[in-house]
Amino acid sequence: MRILVTGSAGHLGEALMRTLQNSHHDAVGLDIKRSAFTHRVGSVADRGFVKQCMRGVAAVVHAATLHKPHVSTHARQDFVDTNITGTLNLLEEAVSAGIRALVFTSTTSAFGSALTPPEGEPAAWITEEVACLPRNIYGTSKLAAEHLCEMFHYKSGLPCIVLRTSRFFPEPDDDRAVRSAYDDDNAKINEFLHRRVDIEDVVAAHLLAIEKAPVLGFDRFIISATSPFGVADLHDLRSDTPSVVRRYAPCYAGEYARRGWSMVPRIDRVYVNDRARAHLGWQPQYDFKFLIERLSRSEDYRSPLARLVGAKGYHAESFAEGPYPIE
Repeated sequence: MRILVTGSAGHLGEALMRTLQNSHHDAVGLDIKRSAFTHRVGSVADRGFVKQCMRGVAAVVHAATLHKPHVSTHARQDFVDTNITGTLNLLEEAVSAGIRALVFTSTTSAFGSALTPPEGEPAAWITEEVACLPRNIYGTSKLAAEHLCEMFHYKSGLPCIVLRTSRFFPEPDDDRAVRSAYDDDNAKINEFLHRRVDIEDVVAAHLLAIEKAPVLGFDRFIISATSPFGVADLHDLRSDTPSVVRRYAPCYAGEYARRGWSMVPRIDRVYVNDRARAHLGWQPQYDFKFLIERLSRSEDYRSPLARLVGAKGYHAESFAEGPYPIE
């Protein structure tokens, strides 16, 4: 099957291309940047270019996007052009070309304000049914693109799967307080409890979505590492996260002590991947317990694919106050 991968020079795009090139599929990479994994250089906002790239394609993985790190460096119109118009172009041309599936890479940022409960409330249990309240143009544009995918399925019969991915970027945290309080690996391992996923598992979810799209038609799935927590833990997570983690992974404390690491005192949301595991047959490997086991053997907690792709950054320039400017 010929699969068009947009955003092939980015983190996920490269990971998808590396994986697809070692499979029986024929992968075509599209990006505005030249790279070893980009075959067609141009913008998804260019309808004519998209039409050319769609020739002979059976499925599309649409990972090209402006991200949250671009909110302070790009105009809102740039987000509309890339994230909304670009998605519309791909959908229109996918219908014209009669492709069998389109997988759209969205983000848990679409949930926005729903991710942070008021003080005194339990941590939020984030499933696909939670209403989205985007906080910036990034989340707003991704949610609008999701709605376009849904509309095209119901109007044109195009099989579309939306994957709301949690954090998988390797760059340092954008929050100065987090960077000051935690070693970078410490901060990322903590997040695997509730809001992070390894890129190898993200790629696996996308490939399953291509396979399942013709049967599912349209659906949305949260793609995040399997959390050990349940609804009954939400109150304690908001007040004393370490005590909850000790119940599920008591061995973590010794490994953290050995490394001089610390657990976050409180968690405000938990991403729930139950539907992706049930409906896609997704089986993410890299969860908190698995990573602690790897650390205890002095192994790299990252997947081989994550190590191959590495860190790319989101801007050509560097910034003194963090990995990128905060809105």
